[in-house]
Amino acid sequence: MRVDFVHRQSAHCESGVTSSLLQNIGAAKITEPLAFGMGAGLFFAYIPLIKVNNGPAIAFRTFPGLIFKRTCKALGIPIVRKKFSSKAEAEKYLQDALAAGSPVGCQVGVYYLSYFPREYRFHFNAHNLIVFGKEDDNYLISDPIMELPTTLTTYELERVRFAKGALAPKGQIYYPASGVEVTDDTIRKAIKNGIKLNVSNMLNIPGWFAGVNGIKFTGGRIKNWRDSLGLEKSGLYLAQLVRMQEEIGTGGGGFRYMYGAFLQEAHGFLPNEDLLAGSEKFTEAGDLWRTAAVLAAGIYKGRLGSQADFNQMGDYLIEIAEIERKAFTGLKNIKW
Repeated sequence: MRVDFVHRQSAHCESGVTSSLLQNIGAAKITEPLAFGMGAGLFFAYIPLIKVNNGPAIAFRTFPGLIFKRTCKALGIPIVRKKFSSKAEAEKYLQDALAAGSPVGCQVGVYYLSYFPREYRFHFNAHNLIVFGKEDDNYLISDPIMELPTTLTTYELERVRFAKGALAPKGQIYYPASGVEVTDDTIRKAIKNGIKLNVSNMLNIPGWFAGVNGIKFTGGRIKNWRDSLGLEKSGLYLAQLVRMQEEIGTGGGGFRYMYGAFLQEAHGFLPNEDLLAGSEKFTEAGDLWRTAAVLAAGIYKGRLGSQADFNQMGDYLIEIAEIERKAFTGLKNIKW
């Protein structure tokens, strides 16, 4: 049993799954950057009271599932999304969807993905992949961050679909319910709405934990980590920052680079030089996130560790916050 589907390697799992599923139903112009931007995928949150892998919860993208949901809604495409309490029910629903000719997206845990290199496996339950068939006891898997399609046995797929812990996927399955004509006008409206929502999420959320304010606040906290946490624990916290920044394959400031690519593609539908200026700003932010990641890795691995190193790390984030604030303010002020 194999569904007609073309594997596409992508930079990030959910935006890659979203664009692949939409292209599979005929929305050929919806690239990964467009899906990421229409879905207002760029974000930042620092929530120290929630622990993931013994470190503070840190997010560089919006909450799992929202990119797919928002993008499809903006394009007028109905979706199906299911979670399950029964593993048997989840298995049956998956097989029925494949038998009906629908490749499906699944939210899974990373730790038990057998085709991942061991160094990429950690307890993170918001990875996304596509199941597009089954041969004997092997499900055919299109994982966007892999170069080629791969497989998981029935047991292996069940294990990652029902991984335990924070953001437990509960067998989650999702896919477009049907195809609709996606016109350039529809894409233009979706681009505008995605930008407006992302501007609001990064500039207008009150408090210190999210958006550009969250980046600045985190930079200030990092400067105090060496004294308040000790060198070993603060190194682990910085490793958590880098791990979530990398997001299994986006690399360094990959989400910022992707948003910059989105603005470049948006310019093709809505010619406005402010979009290109914003793209340059997000590329600048991505470069600085990557530089910060190198410094953080040096501290974690013990090559660095002075207070000056922690101050530099904090200053990088404070500078990034200002770059992203200016970028989103510029997008906010666009006259469409």
